[in-house]
Amino acid sequence: MNESTLNGVVAPVLTPFDEHGQPDAGRFVAHAQRLLDDGCTGLAPFGTTGEATSLGMEERRELLDALVEGGVAPARLLPGAGSCSLTDCVLLTRQAAQHGCAGVLLLPPFYYKGVSDEGIFRFVAEVVERVGDARLRIYLYHIPPQAVIGYSIELIGRLRDAYPDTVVGLKDSSGDWQNTAAVIEAFPGFTTFSGSEVSLLANLRAGGAGCITATANVNAASLRALFDGWRSDAADGMQAAITARRELIQSKPMIPMLKHIVAQRTGDPGWLRVRPPLVELAAADAQTVLTSLAA
Repeated sequence: MNESTLNGVVAPVLTPFDEHGQPDAGRFVAHAQRLLDDGCTGLAPFGTTGEATSLGMEERRELLDALVEGGVAPARLLPGAGSCSLTDCVLLTRQAAQHGCAGVLLLPPFYYKGVSDEGIFRFVAEVVERVGDARLRIYLYHIPPQAVIGYSIELIGRLRDAYPDTVVGLKDSSGDWQNTAAVIEAFPGFTTFSGSEVSLLANLRAGGAGCITATANVNAASLRALFDGWRSDAADGMQAAITARRELIQSKPMIPMLKHIVAQRTGDPGWLRVRPPLVELAAADAQTVLTSLAA
């Protein structure tokens, strides 16, 4: 089996928009480079935090090209290729494989509810077969709070058996640590990421790979310090501080709050823009969090 080598702290990169509401490639690439400089081991553009479901497939494809052309190593990229359209999903997945990306983060086809494991298996199988590239690596994106449907333990096992060199990992954003722990236990060698840094230390102690988490956009250095030092006596205290910071940030709508923090740190109010149906966070609401974080 061709195991994954991606681990650590992966940021689902925020997507900036220009004054016309279009993705801003310049800001996007600069932010990605800052995240790597701050300690991220990888980047997952076009995830939930990146407002991916509000982006067209061509917008995602252009931004992926911009990252690679801007000097971000493809081996550190895990773009979200999920789409309810099989055709669109294949387009971005093929592009990622051709670039030599570490893999793609693959949502289940989330529009139809109540679909069976068989239906989800067939969707993933179609992606693998249509792309037809031995370089392809797939990380399953399990996020039932948003998608409703997800990847069961049985389905993960079936996909691994069918495509052992391709389906190599999972991001668990279920919010249920017991589910994450069950995946780690059931599939040794599978690259299992927690979807929140709240369980980063538990993930590493259980044999997991780390976290893919929204707040890595603004807290990468602290997360990387815990990843590097999780065996130290200071690890529990580091985790407690990280959890407290997360709770502050998520007390407001997450994506606009993160953009407020980036806008403040960069001195660039352009970062405040979100794409409908999301709306900007009121300055007074954001300031309460910013003040608490500074304290």
